[in-house]
Amino acid sequence: MTMARMVSAAALALTCLNGAWAQAGDVPTLATPLQAQVEARIAFAPQAVAGSDGHKHLAYEMRITSFQADDNPLTLTRLAVFAGAGATPLAVIEGAGLNGLLNQPAPDGAPDQGIKIASGRARTLFMWLTLPPGTRPDSLRHQLTFSTAKGEVQRADDVRTTVVARAPISIGAPLRAGRWLTVEGPGNALSHHWGSPVAINGTLSIPQRFAVDWFGLDEGNHSLRSRHEDLASSVDEDWVGYGKDVLAAADGVVVDARDGVANGKPMTPLETPQDLTARSLYGNFVVLRIAPGVYAHYAHLQAGSVQVRVGQHVRRGTVMARLGQTGSAGAPHLHFHISNRPTFEHSEGLPFVIDTFALHGQGLIEESFDPTKPAGPSPTTARPRRHELPLDGSVVSFP
Repeated sequence: MTMARMVSAAALALTCLNGAWAQAGDVPTLATPLQAQVEARIAFAPQAVAGSDGHKHLAYEMRITSFQADDNPLTLTRLAVFAGAGATPLAVIEGAGLNGLLNQPAPDGAPDQGIKIASGRARTLFMWLTLPPGTRPDSLRHQLTFSTAKGEVQRADDVRTTVVARAPISIGAPLRAGRWLTVEGPGNALSHHWGSPVAINGTLSIPQRFAVDWFGLDEGNHSLRSRHEDLASSVDEDWVGYGKDVLAAADGVVVDARDGVANGKPMTPLETPQDLTARSLYGNFVVLRIAPGVYAHYAHLQAGSVQVRVGQHVRRGTVMARLGQTGSAGAPHLHFHISNRPTFEHSEGLPFVIDTFALHGQGLIEESFDPTKPAGPSPTTARPRRHELPLDGSVVSFP
């Protein structure tokens, strides 16, 4: 499981996942460009969310389709992001730094100094922007600069999106007290969550844009209780998080649920699902409506543990099930995300914040498997956080 590298921004620059942002005022002089023969769309408007790193972020996707002639393909060489009608870019990403905006980037050291887009083909940029303190744009404008195979410069100068003004929903802890590692979490476009658009009946959506896989840890930041030469030899009970209570993170109504799917075997090959729905992916699950158009999804629950039924009203903190390994899960963990629909398909992932938790530092799931070796942040480190989203790799505990 690959953890993203986060690059700090300077001055008025923003932060980009795995990218290299130029200084905000670093605007190169370009020859007068031609109009770029591209379509660039931002299908789902971003919403600012406070991350556990102490900064506010915007996460969104830009899909660029080239209509350039076949014998003169395009390469995206520069992307500038502006706040509203601002004249100075908030951020500039150029050359090899653009590679970090892809959910399948070229290998490190690849010679490509931009993103090639063949005629009739499309590339999706996964934008993870850290807003400078005090910046609250109500819209963003993007300037895309391309070079052609013939050495021409082309530009698309007015690619816009609104920014959702309302604050993300604030929830309580979905799990009881204990230490938890945020795996494949928010800010990581390389994850199987954000980096997995879902195309159903001609509609593309990203249900898991802010999804989290929470793995239980012991006080030494280990996810397994004993050492295994081969993780496939482990059983569910070897995993620290297995069987822990799963809680309603807010008052709500159960709109969908399932139990009866058998527990899986850790680290064994998973079957490719026939379709992409809750019933083909989640195993045992609960979907809770916690506000109008806001749904909390809990997946991979332990067989026989679901304690709620469709139509039931639950209060925040209610035990709804236990953490397990059912459905498309390689090991015991809680998959959790919030979206705008009760279904997996045709839904868009929404940001959320947890009203209170402790942040212990950053960790890697790969380092948590061997309890005989040190792992993760210092056991004595803990910083209280309020109304923030735990980002990818965060080690957190709930009160």
